Amino acid sequence: MTSVLSSVEPLLVAAFWVSIGAVAYTYLGYPILAMTLARLRPRPHALPKPPTSGPVNPFPRVALIIAAHNEADVIENRVRNALALNYPPERLQIVIASDGSDDGTAEIARRTDPRTTVLAFPVRRGKACTLNDAVAAIDADVLVFSDANTTMDQDAIRRLVRWFADDQVGVVCGRLVVTKGPSDRNMDGAYWSFETSLKAAESRLGGLLGANGAIYAMRRSLFSPLAPDTIVDDFVAPLTARLRTGCRILFDPDATAHEAAAPSIAAEFRRRVRIGAGAWQSLRVLWPLLSPAWGWTAVALWSHKVMRWACPLLMLTALATSVLLSHKPLFAAAAGAQLLAITICLIALALPGRARLPRPVRLGAMFAAMNAALLVGLFRYLSGPSTGIWKRTPRTAP
Repeated sequence: MTSVLSSVEPLLVAAFWVSIGAVAYTYLGYPILAMTLARLRPRPHALPKPPTSGPVNPFPRVALIIAAHNEADVIENRVRNALALNYPPERLQIVIASDGSDDGTAEIARRTDPRTTVLAFPVRRGKACTLNDAVAAIDADVLVFSDANTTMDQDAIRRLVRWFADDQVGVVCGRLVVTKGPSDRNMDGAYWSFETSLKAAESRLGGLLGANGAIYAMRRSLFSPLAPDTIVDDFVAPLTARLRTGCRILFDPDATAHEAAAPSIAAEFRRRVRIGAGAWQSLRVLWPLLSPAWGWTAVALWSHKVMRWACPLLMLTALATSVLLSHKPLFAAAAGAQLLAITICLIALALPGRARLPRPVRLGAMFAAMNAALLVGLFRYLSGPSTGIWKRTPRTAP
């Protein structure tokens, strides 16, 4: 056994350092690189100037599409929030697309206000099929997608659609603000703050990846029907439009939506398992964007997405190789540090939800849970056919 380890020791050392370096680049190096280059960019995206001649309507016809399954507890507030948006009512169609709800979601939406268009699909088929049929049933210039548990600021749609005066802009993603729950154990707000900064940098560099399902807009002409088993529609739909047409995807931090955090790390874990499976699934459509010909889009897709999805495997490799090399003091210390960190995170995750923990411990627990969920998501994707149907994530009250 010793002779075998000695013969492969150089490979184990290389695997350890490559794994550690790749994880460090993904979560530290790439964000620093993107944010630094974005600051150095001399001309950030500017609002397009409206045409000076010909018929001009600053308010394109917008359809706000909200796919919902069993959202009876929030759908009335969501409809009222949509009706209160600062956009000409005659130019805004509010569409509630009920995906086989059996809790009265469609009925509540109908009686809340007759101006709401309710598409009640009797059989649950998943969000992708629901969005496909909803888009096919409406006539609008711009599609705005949102969730049932989201509230949008009054001027959010105005801010999103103003960018479409530029013919090259195909998709605009708004900013999601996550409201803390009673315990804030899952640190969802901290994660979204980090992601928002990275989105802003990638948008400025011309490499924004996808959108956020809570608030994004795209031209109706650019929407391609999604495969029925699509899981991460807000990632696939915008990038498919970019792949087909080369359109620009922008981030507008002033177009804001609010959403409550998941009430626990366990609830967030289930959501991230689904996202992890959907992430790998998306590559069967989006793999051409990994080509260097796509410039910063390819850099971002490799660095922000593919390498992050692979980080659980990289961290397992670092742990395994450091244990196998633990006869050397450096690697023994590395193995001990990793095992200690894992133990602390497991204890933190096992404690009651309202236990007060130091912020670094909460961040570490969230990081560990997120990567464990990505690993489970990968196994789920590899284990068999995927489905576009999933269990909704409960949310704490704002």
